[in-house]
Amino acid sequence: MAQRTTSGEGGRLGFGQARVRDVMTDGVVSCPPDMPLRAVAAIMARERIHSVVVFNGGPERAWAIVSDLDVVSAASADMDRESARAVAGTPVVTVGPNESLTRVVQLMSEYQTTHLVVVEPDTDRPVGVVSSLDIAAILAET
Repeated sequence: MAQRTTSGEGGRLGFGQARVRDVMTDGVVSCPPDMPLRAVAAIMARERIHSVVVFNGGPERAWAIVSDLDVVSAASADMDRESARAVAGTPVVTVGPNESLTRVVQLMSEYQTTHLVVVEPDTDRPVGVVSSLDIAAILAET
């Protein structure tokens, strides 16, 4: 889990003051669109994560996200034949590391998603993921 940033006064940042960079998980676990869902599920289990970013056109191009709920929903399918492309939510929703958590909540609601890819503002290079669990954790602390 991402470390929570504290304020300069020794207290925890509240929801209103926190930024994406304060709660996001650094780094991106990814897969290509043609990866079988069984392999995607194995990555999730091994890394103990709830989503995998699907890259299309190279490691700088986040195309979609496969969440654990996507994998569970496809469990009755042939997990060796069904691909990440078939179940991934597209288009991927991105947010910058300096964005407010209020904006994250708005985007999650608007796009009905629980994971946003965090990208560097100047390059759109993926640098992390912020999830609804990250939001729940900071809400629990405030």
